[in-house]
Amino acid sequence: MIDRLDDQFRFQQRALSLRAERQQVLASNIANADTPNYKARDIDFRQALQAAVGGAQAVTSATSHPAHLGAPVTSAAGNVTTASGQQLLYRIPRQDSIDGNSVELDAERGEFADNAIRYEASLSDVNGKIKSLLAVIQGQ
Repeated sequence: MIDRLDDQFRFQQRALSLRAERQQVLASNIANADTPNYKARDIDFRQALQAAVGGAQAVTSATSHPAHLGAPVTSAAGNVTTASGQQLLYRIPRQDSIDGNSVELDAERGEFADNAIRYEASLSDVNGKIKSLLAVIQGQ
């Protein structure tokens, strides 16, 4: 029983940690929207979570069209990684810019908001589980 609880909370901890790390990457993209030759980066959250929980196989993101938000990413040259070791990928812009910057501000803001909402949902889920466990322990 304790092992199942520990596994569940470990999964949630890893997912929250990856979401927070992705939020930093997306915030960096937004902050550098006007920096010449800056290349927008992202983390493949699905693949990173799979690797974090022990799945060695790669997971591919399925989209109906390659131009959809968040879908097109390519491997970063030199295998640039985050502090936790997640590989940073370059986002392929839908439209090239004159100054070489690949940040599409509207797309980045959308990804940022989506990631923030998913982070909050994960926190709410963890809080609900903890409240349920406390209610059981207290006999309520």
